Amino acid sequence: MTTFRNHCPHLDSVGEITKEDLIQKSHGACQDCKVRGPNLWACLENRCSYVGCGESQDHSTIHSKKTKHYLTVNLTTLRVWCYACSKEVFLDRKLGTPPSLPHVRQPQQTQENSVQDFKIPSNTALKTPLVAVFEDLDIEVEEEDELKARGLTGLKNIGNTCYMNAALQALSNCPPLTQFFLDCGGLARTDKKPAICKSYLKLMTELWHKSRPGSVVPANLFQGIKTVNPTFRGYSQQDAQEFLRCLMDLLHEELKEQVMEIEEEPQALTSEETVEEEKSQSDVDFQSCESCSSSSEKGENESVSKGGPEDSTETTMLIQDEEDLEMAKDWQKEKMCNKSNKADSDGEPDKDRDTVCETVDLNSQETVKVQIHGRASEYITDVHLNDLSTPQILPSNESVNPRLSASPPKSGNLWPGLTPPHKKAQSSSPKRKKQHKKYRSVISDIFDGTIISSVQCLTCDRVSVTLETFQDLSLPIPGKEDLAKLHSSSHPTIVKAGSCGEAYAPQGWIAFFMEYVKRFVVSCVPSWFWGPVVTLQDCLAAFFARDELKGDNMYSCEKCKKLRNGVKFCKVQKFPEILCIHLKRFRHELMFSTKISTHVSFPLEGLDLQPFLAKDSPAQIVTYDLLSVICHHGTASSGHYIAYCRNNLNNLWYEFDDQSVTEVSESTVQNAEAYVLFYRKSSEEAQRERRRISNLLNIMEPSLLQFYISRQWLNKFKTFAEPGPISNNDFLCIHGGIPPRKASYIEDLVLMLPQNIWDNLYSRYGGGPAVNHLYICHTCQIEAEKIEKRRKTELEIFIRLNRAFQEEDSPATFYCISMQWFREWESFVKGKDGDPPGPIDNTKIAVTKCGNVMLKQGADSGQISEETWNFLQSIYGGGPEVILRPPVVHVDPDALQAEEKIEVETRSL
Repeated sequence: MTTFRNHCPHLDSVGEITKEDLIQKSHGACQDCKVRGPNLWACLENRCSYVGCGESQDHSTIHSKKTKHYLTVNLTTLRVWCYACSKEVFLDRKLGTPPSLPHVRQPQQTQENSVQDFKIPSNTALKTPLVAVFEDLDIEVEEEDELKARGLTGLKNIGNTCYMNAALQALSNCPPLTQFFLDCGGLARTDKKPAICKSYLKLMTELWHKSRPGSVVPANLFQGIKTVNPTFRGYSQQDAQEFLRCLMDLLHEELKEQVMEIEEEPQALTSEETVEEEKSQSDVDFQSCESCSSSSEKGENESVSKGGPEDSTETTMLIQDEEDLEMAKDWQKEKMCNKSNKADSDGEPDKDRDTVCETVDLNSQETVKVQIHGRASEYITDVHLNDLSTPQILPSNESVNPRLSASPPKSGNLWPGLTPPHKKAQSSSPKRKKQHKKYRSVISDIFDGTIISSVQCLTCDRVSVTLETFQDLSLPIPGKEDLAKLHSSSHPTIVKAGSCGEAYAPQGWIAFFMEYVKRFVVSCVPSWFWGPVVTLQDCLAAFFARDELKGDNMYSCEKCKKLRNGVKFCKVQKFPEILCIHLKRFRHELMFSTKISTHVSFPLEGLDLQPFLAKDSPAQIVTYDLLSVICHHGTASSGHYIAYCRNNLNNLWYEFDDQSVTEVSESTVQNAEAYVLFYRKSSEEAQRERRRISNLLNIMEPSLLQFYISRQWLNKFKTFAEPGPISNNDFLCIHGGIPPRKASYIEDLVLMLPQNIWDNLYSRYGGGPAVNHLYICHTCQIEAEKIEKRRKTELEIFIRLNRAFQEEDSPATFYCISMQWFREWESFVKGKDGDPPGPIDNTKIAVTKCGNVMLKQGADSGQISEETWNFLQSIYGGGPEVILRPPVVHVDPDALQAEEKIEVETRSL
């Protein structure tokens, strides 16, 4: 791990060593018992050449105690251990001869006038990355301490926090995520409070430490969660699924990185089709995917209007012009604001918020109209299709747009030193290629999947297709009648809207009482009496089943311009590396909450999701093995959470019940009442490939060239079934150099590989780019200096203008500005956000009455002077102007003279 490189006082005793010396020693044997490697230990004490065993009789430890030589290096992994400090240490002098690196300037941060200045410091050499060793490529090192499985540490309950403990243990046993924090801990860097990623890193380090403490207290992480989300304050029982979503949203927000890509501009894009800016899905809160079963949505109190019975993420099916586009965006944003604090009946965040979708419309002329929104882009284009029944879906991540000003400033540039960015965008000629922005994090890499949701009008056969990113699947638990329909040959795929899961339908008092009696009777009678057992495949089939949209749930067809009968269906376009499945066991009404205790059987291995994969999806692994399962014992109002997790080191199952950890059998896990399940893609081929590469590294062939590779991608190679192409862009800028802000911790981002390893990885996975030389990008340095100068200039001018505004006794006018936009600008000038905000957007605080733009009542706005408004508007553009003029009070001169006379007479008395 590269995070905890605490200074070891014994490093001064290390003699001169080279990688060649260690390689030569690794071919030898223990000097005491003559046992040969692997896992021999070499003493690093100056002028000491001792080599001892670490497994047979542990002569290396005996040598350390006798001679007080505390530092020793494992000749297999090249990792250094200090016996006195009882910890792993890292040498300042890296093993091996590094290639020459130029002296470069390293960024430092100071603070002046609340601005983080980007200064170019004195010459400092880039730190040389470590050479990749066996453990970096997932070699199983059979040291004595490795024989004891790690990760079997409990979590103390600190006040009704079993829901948190179960969720954390389930996540902890997801190898791709945990291995990222253990091996790439140096990437857990954030300036955002409360730094949840750092607390999570510390917790994972404690849980997976080789000392294996009995239990730890997750107090820091819990305190950070409570700071952000008031729901988890106090000592009441909460929902484990809600906690998972909150935690993963926060981790993504703190760890997200902007990814710059160059992509072809759509050929069918015309000048009338306005390109708009939108946030990437990876930049907004993740949501559970519940859109495929409208029946479940209806029963879950998720509003479905007659104007659009399908998922709200589809907003309007097609927006033909810019005005309609803006109206739809405003409508969706207003819904998000109104429902941001409202949970649905299952205790889940409203799914209308910030859901990524791409809309594709098929009409009878065999033309598909595409509207992509939520992925930082919106455009409409035409693509001809050969077969309406099998629409060809465009890739979901293929388009992102630059920031363009919607309304240019009305006046010229009043501040010559600052160039309005929107004017540059307008003056520049359109190009075939353009730069796009999107965001990713380890959370989105692991848990993001894509669903295709389609609605077909049964009158005109128009098909609307929505590409939707999901983080988990919330599945209904079908009842007996639903199972019969799912299994019936007469109803192979269609399930009537509202039928899936009787427990989710709105109930009156009598229906509620009858349902309660029914469940009581069901619990007292053997399950065979009631029919087949519900399986996880049944829940998936119910979720992906077609829904008939008719009656009160009719479909608003854009082509027919009226309500029509329709059919809704969905499939998965891209499966995530780890699939999180949430079973809807809880139903919350106004005065009552109920729990569905139906047992759902689930496989421990070999969950086949091929039936739910879209026809035109790219080839991918669709077989999953269970990693962990969260269970709830009790009722809807009270109960207890536990987790069953498979330890990745010994493949045994354990029960995590707060601070108690107990080994259990597979049958115990299969009989559990599952609430949340984590499945991981299964691939024997990936395991064979890792072993092959590890064997190549063991050869230690001399290489004239060393290649640098991303630690993040290497973690994917170690833990993903489908790591994808090599991506070194997480430590490179668009110019091919090291971004100045990453230069100080470049050793946490990359590892060096021998040429033969790089050649094998590159020929297998592709990607890149190949990197043989690390240097700080001079172009990025200049850009950083310019942006920092711009920050300081804007802030200084604003402070001066605002101070003058505060000194005015009675200003004639006030200019209102959206506080949402102002906060973004403030974050930029204070150095908290690297990108400047877009154009000023006062649409949320403005309302037009009788042709006049007025301030909306209760709007989140601030007041600035006319000079300040002109200054900001000349740089960023946007609008509209919202002006307040204080009422002028006219005083009668005679009355004023009489008051003054009375005051004089009063003083004389």
